[in-house]
Amino acid sequence: MLLYEDVLTGDEMFSDAFPIKVIKAGDDTEIAYEVDCQLVTVKAGADVDIGANPSAEEADEALEDGATQVNNVVHSFRLQSTSFDKKSYLSYLKGYMKAVKAKLPEDRVPAFEKGAQELAKKIVANFKDFEFYTGESMNPDGMVALLNYREDGITPYFTFWKDGLKQVKL
Repeated sequence: MLLYEDVLTGDEMFSDAFPIKVIKAGDDTEIAYEVDCQLVTVKAGADVDIGANPSAEEADEALEDGATQVNNVVHSFRLQSTSFDKKSYLSYLKGYMKAVKAKLPEDRVPAFEKGAQELAKKIVANFKDFEFYTGESMNPDGMVALLNYREDGITPYFTFWKDGLKQVKL
């Protein structure tokens, strides 16, 4: 199993237990990961419902007392909700990209800069569609994961900057 950690903070962001899609820039450079997630039911002090199909008896039941609906990636990796306006996000992104660039091998920097600029333009163009999450430490210098929904308006997914992560084999 692979765990993906923020290179700047060491926060765990997601694992390969979730469906992962590599996002490429126009020049075919891998720039980000999209990680599919879903809402699951968590009961206070109980096991997590991982989203499997309920049995016929459970299908008609509403949420039990103390049960809540949570995003499985947010819950599993203790991601913390945060907020930005467009101006503050761009300011954050500029500093974050500079910090990530300093950690990259020199030959990766040009492709990273070009791809990151492309993806950043798409993010800014659809800024109102995103929710923002930081790692568990809530370190303001760390990665901000972007939550959005697929075209169906129901299926959530996260976008993580590929170069801002390191893979840790468990």
